[in-house]
Amino acid sequence: MEEQHFEIATALVQLISSEEAYQYRIVPHKEEGNQWTFKTDAVEQENLSQELSIVFGKHIILEQETQNNIQRYLETNYRKRAKTKEQKSLTYSEDFLLNIIYEAKEIGSSDIHFEVFEKQARVRLRIDGKLMERYVVSLKEYPKIINRIKIMASLDISEKRLPQDGRINLTTEQEDFDIRVSSLPTLHGEKLVLRILSKNSLHASLDNLGFTEKELTTYTTAVQKPNGIVLISGPTGSGKTTTLYATLKLLNTNDTNILTIEDPIEYTLEGVNQVQLKQNIGLDFASTLRTFLRQDPDIIMVGEIRDVDTANMAIRASLTGHLVLSTIHTNSAWATISRLIDMGIPSFLIASTLNVSVAQRLVRKLCTSCKKLETTLTKKELNLEQFNGIEEHYKAVGCPSCYQTGYQGRKAVYEIIPITEELVNNIIEKKIEIHQYLKDNKIATLKSNMIALVKEGITSVEEVYPFLI
Repeated sequence: MEEQHFEIATALVQLISSEEAYQYRIVPHKEEGNQWTFKTDAVEQENLSQELSIVFGKHIILEQETQNNIQRYLETNYRKRAKTKEQKSLTYSEDFLLNIIYEAKEIGSSDIHFEVFEKQARVRLRIDGKLMERYVVSLKEYPKIINRIKIMASLDISEKRLPQDGRINLTTEQEDFDIRVSSLPTLHGEKLVLRILSKNSLHASLDNLGFTEKELTTYTTAVQKPNGIVLISGPTGSGKTTTLYATLKLLNTNDTNILTIEDPIEYTLEGVNQVQLKQNIGLDFASTLRTFLRQDPDIIMVGEIRDVDTANMAIRASLTGHLVLSTIHTNSAWATISRLIDMGIPSFLIASTLNVSVAQRLVRKLCTSCKKLETTLTKKELNLEQFNGIEEHYKAVGCPSCYQTGYQGRKAVYEIIPITEELVNNIIEKKIEIHQYLKDNKIATLKSNMIALVKEGITSVEEVYPFLI
């Protein structure tokens, strides 16, 4: 028997709102001119048909569907806005753009993508690290939406040939939050990405980010040293910034002077002196770091080490008695050392200044309401050595709690290598292979921590597989 699929085309999904879909227990099936066809599990279809005709101003046809199937359609395609009792009185603007932003905020989306192609434009939301198409927009309406965003973000609406960056601040009765806006000229028009910077993220502390007890002790010991460098590596969107801000929260006391140089400033921290990078006027990482050293700092946070000048200034700052925190793009904690050496930083300087090297990734957590116990692995998975010995694991299924995705929320996975005397010698002698050292000292790698999460039933084999190949 062929498996039934419950996804609906985006053009049909957006015909009605999430509230209307759940209130009337209907899902769009066809749109033919002035005639809309819905699937429903309602018994009194004649009355419902008449009411929907008045509400939507269309000729409505209803097709009978089972209650279970309608529920699956609704959960798969429409996310309910999470409104608490206090939020019920909150009224949002009917403006299409603001509705998209508020909807994305409520369902926990991190980014909103506005994209234009030859025949149509679309809006996608990133939820738990995965993009989901939410709206399609006509080519006629798309420029109006783009211009409205650019005006809100104080961008130049006449400039369509060059990328631009801006910021929007929105306030509701519950929360004040910022949105980072980035525009990019593409073949058929401008693409905009809106990054939602929720102040709630500032409540994150090192205790609940995903460190194991041993890793947390190692990390906090390293960041509480009076000088040295702490480097966090990982790809874009792996949670490095959240870890950095949680670290600054721990270190932010009345007797410390903390300076940061960021591009862009994602969250504002009370008591921390934050500087926004402005390369067009010469305010870059390296030049700002030189100025920082004359500002009597205790702790310096550099948004990212991108080049040799920034790396050299960070080393210099740590050598003169300051603690420096930063991020770098590498695949593992130990690869950070190789990257610095490749940049031209002398190995003896790296060895004498680096306190700890951290790598991190984000993996989706299985929904606890519907995850299913499995005892077998696929042939593809069995080919990976890391899965040897896994007899029981959990699989993503999908239920109302997780909107049929099988996952709910994400967890950071870390690899933390403290720089010991033995590693100092390895770095000076440029010995790259430390696999046996990690094994002897029981230091968990990214891969071993991911396998542990699979064994604990926190995530699935499918979720970690791409990180292990």
